[in-house]
Amino acid sequence: MKPTKQRAIATPQIDPSLTLGEFAHRVIGEQYQAVVKQEKKVIADKNPEHLHDMRVGTRRLRTALQVFDRAIAIPKAATAKRVGSLSRVLGTLRDLDVQTADLKERYRPNLAETEQRSLDEVIAGLNKERRVAFADVEDALTRSRYQHLKIDYEAWLSHPRYTLLATQRLLPLIPDLLSPLLSTLLLHPGWLVQADASDAASEDLHDLRKACKHVRYQAEFFVPFYSEAFQDWIKEIKTIQSKLGTLHDSQVLQTLLAKYLPKHSKLCDLEAAVKQTQTEALAHWDSVRERYLEPAFRQHLHYLLLEPFGAETPAAKRRYA
Repeated sequence: MKPTKQRAIATPQIDPSLTLGEFAHRVIGEQYQAVVKQEKKVIADKNPEHLHDMRVGTRRLRTALQVFDRAIAIPKAATAKRVGSLSRVLGTLRDLDVQTADLKERYRPNLAETEQRSLDEVIAGLNKERRVAFADVEDALTRSRYQHLKIDYEAWLSHPRYTLLATQRLLPLIPDLLSPLLSTLLLHPGWLVQADASDAASEDLHDLRKACKHVRYQAEFFVPFYSEAFQDWIKEIKTIQSKLGTLHDSQVLQTLLAKYLPKHSKLCDLEAAVKQTQTEALAHWDSVRERYLEPAFRQHLHYLLLEPFGAETPAAKRRYA
């Protein structure tokens, strides 16, 4: 057997003089633009993907504000708390869209006609909720509070204010920026929940999904500074987040069915399909979580963060060896 040829990875061109403040300004500006460019399309309500993109944009912007909090001085109307409030309003509408789409596209076509009619009653109830949720989104995007948020971001991006820490070079600080969130992820109790655990433990898995999402958003800001192994780890976190998200969506769906269906109605085919979705989502969960509990793998992740491209010169390595 021929030896496997290792694919060469080119080291990106990185400006070693780039400061924390300059990078924060770049990232925050990109995330802010990703939010506002969807605004009119969300209000037009023609394509649910625009709502999804705006919601993700607010989450990434909020994450950026938290990552660079020690280096920036953001106006009150544009803080992470204000962005989080907007994200929650968008999220309520988006979650209804996801649940409705699942019922229509994943489950309904495979049901008997009698169960389809019952399911249509649930969908009708969700459509009523959506009209209320969309009115809340429309109000949030046209009220003065949101306009003030945009005004303050435009002003800060034009004339940013920083703390003294912002003057420091970015490269040596990257591991310090990423390590706290990794520690929070690795210490999460969700990794201790087995695939066959009771429903009472599902909240831990839902919270772990949110932690994975937060880690992924933050890590993606720093992809240009790390090797392919770092990018592979982000893809793995995204997969874990997706599987746990599917599990959570199916559990929310069960709650909605109990809310809108008559008390003693039974949709056996639908219940079986939802259970199958949950089983598939957790099919490899125990092997994944056991890996994240292994000391060697946890140490590997910490080491992975310690070596961004160009963060340390050979002379510095010899000095502190």
